[in-house]
Amino acid sequence: LGNAALASARRKAPGFALLGVPGDLGDIVLELKTVADVALVGYPSAGKSSLISVLSAAKPKIADYPFTTLVPNLGVVTAGSTVYTIADVPGLIPGASQGRGLGLEFLRHVERCSVLVHVLDTATLESERDPVSDLDVIEEELKQYGGLGDRPRIVVLNKIDVPDGKDLAEMVRPDLEARGYRVFEVSAVAHLGLRELTFALGELVGQARAAKPKEEATRIVIRPKAVDDAGFTVIQEDDGLFRVRGEKPERWVRQTDFNNDEAVGYLADRLNRLGVEQELMKAGARGGDGVAIGPEDNAVVFDWEPSMTSGAEMLGRRGEDHRFEEPRPAAQRRRDREAERDESLREYGDFDPFE
Repeated sequence: LGNAALASARRKAPGFALLGVPGDLGDIVLELKTVADVALVGYPSAGKSSLISVLSAAKPKIADYPFTTLVPNLGVVTAGSTVYTIADVPGLIPGASQGRGLGLEFLRHVERCSVLVHVLDTATLESERDPVSDLDVIEEELKQYGGLGDRPRIVVLNKIDVPDGKDLAEMVRPDLEARGYRVFEVSAVAHLGLRELTFALGELVGQARAAKPKEEATRIVIRPKAVDDAGFTVIQEDDGLFRVRGEKPERWVRQTDFNNDEAVGYLADRLNRLGVEQELMKAGARGGDGVAIGPEDNAVVFDWEPSMTSGAEMLGRRGEDHRFEEPRPAAQRRRDREAERDESLREYGDFDPFE
């Protein structure tokens, strides 16, 4: 706090400010996970972005080269009375679960999805690939990542608008169905088979929502401290040192500029109002005893003077507190003259020189 925040009716222009207290330093990693009901997974350029663009109003970037999608895309799909969200997870490749390609960066977005959709390319130009082997590779990566074995799967054979793609889809469909997958032949470009796929996904999402246990709101109990709780302790240690521990006294000490007498006086007033001096007296402290405020490794130690009464507003010049000053010669001479005058008055009693 600056000096303006410390002003009062009597201390109109404080000559000190409160120091800042040490903060916490650390590294925080935040991972954002997309919240979606359905995740589209598959090789790069399998047609996932095209599929989400026709199933919803999402407008992802679509191009004919791998890794066009660099961020997950979300879309909202309506199937009858069921409304659900669908996520286009960027292309996965072998080794994705170990961080190859964009794998680990986007596999976490699959964690919250209720349904997984394998989008398989039936018109790939790569001779060493086919829909069944692509499915096995992606399933292995999901297995290596872990935690996704209980999610229902649907297989989508995409790009059947291409003649070779249609033939390949008809060839591999029996094999996929024999493994227990529900298979849909679609074309995102020609809008074929999309309605059946949309309602099938809506059905699975509805089942997942119904099976999900109802979450009960966490009851929050707030127990505030008592208003009169000073929040500090005074303990006499074996060596005779009195140690004061508490959030307020320790923070106030850290905020004090000990090169400024007015700031030190303000600290004394705060500690006195908090009741520290009274507790020191109860603990048996006497003038001149050592008092430490704070932990052993970072404490402020001083000789306690119980006569240090409250009154930081009784100031001289800014930045000074007469309780911490050595008497100046002129002031001391004035005090000596006043003392001599008082002594004279005591000698003459009630004598009035003007009578």
